[in-house]
Amino acid sequence: MQDWLAAHEPEVRLGAFLSILVAMAVWEIASPRRRPSLGRRGRWTANLSLAAIDAAVLRIAFPILAVGVAEAASARGWGLLHVRDIPAWISVPVAVLALDCLIYGQHVLFHAVSPLWRLHMTHHSDLDFDTTTGLRFHPVEIVVSMGIKMAAVVALGAPPEAVVLFEILLNGTSLFNHGNVRLPDGVDRVLRLFVVTPDMHRVHHSIHRAETNSNFGFNFPWWDRLFGTYRARPAAGHTGMTVGLEQFRDPFRLGVFRLLLMPFVDRAGGYPISRRPRRPGPPGPG
Repeated sequence: MQDWLAAHEPEVRLGAFLSILVAMAVWEIASPRRRPSLGRRGRWTANLSLAAIDAAVLRIAFPILAVGVAEAASARGWGLLHVRDIPAWISVPVAVLALDCLIYGQHVLFHAVSPLWRLHMTHHSDLDFDTTTGLRFHPVEIVVSMGIKMAAVVALGAPPEAVVLFEILLNGTSLFNHGNVRLPDGVDRVLRLFVVTPDMHRVHHSIHRAETNSNFGFNFPWWDRLFGTYRARPAAGHTGMTVGLEQFRDPFRLGVFRLLLMPFVDRAGGYPISRRPRRPGPPGPG
């Protein structure tokens, strides 16, 4: 199994990613949750370009990625899950859950610490919310995140198959929960007991600080409920809320090159959790 993963892991991940991206794009056209405030061309160009840059930077920064590290750790018996001979049917789900909890904690950290938030602003600066927003990350944030993930994989001793499964879940659910898609209220209420839904995660992209600093989960919704960061809905409602950040409202200043410069030249605003909150202004249009 490990040899097969080593040989086919990139193709498996790419195939799953492209399939989900196309399916979500079609769903968004067929049944949108909100009317887009901007055209897709400029936003999609910026978001997809960032995704391509992120992939290239990762390959340059890390000769092997999380799955390769998992294979090396497994071969040497490193990590907590190798202390005892734990069967795969236990170690794989435990590793997936542990990695997902780590990503939740990492996400909170990127909202709590101002220098990390400056990297994460690129993601939140999108003025609309659709499946490509799930690809809109600064390459430095992606490198930092991968470093944290690789360290966790080694410490945990996560099986390679668990890491592949987690990576597919993380990519797929990021595309799903950023989707501008309509789900019946009853379906959403049940579904968000098991996975982060678009209506749940959209709250996190609100212009208001209290809402931005909630609903940090990507795959599973349980961590937000457990740690008290869950918010059921935005105060203005999903069709009335304003998406984005207060300091970035001009779409002409949000091209790909400007997004790459954003952490180094733009102010962080009042969003980091470590800063004293300011009284929010009136909600913008949308």
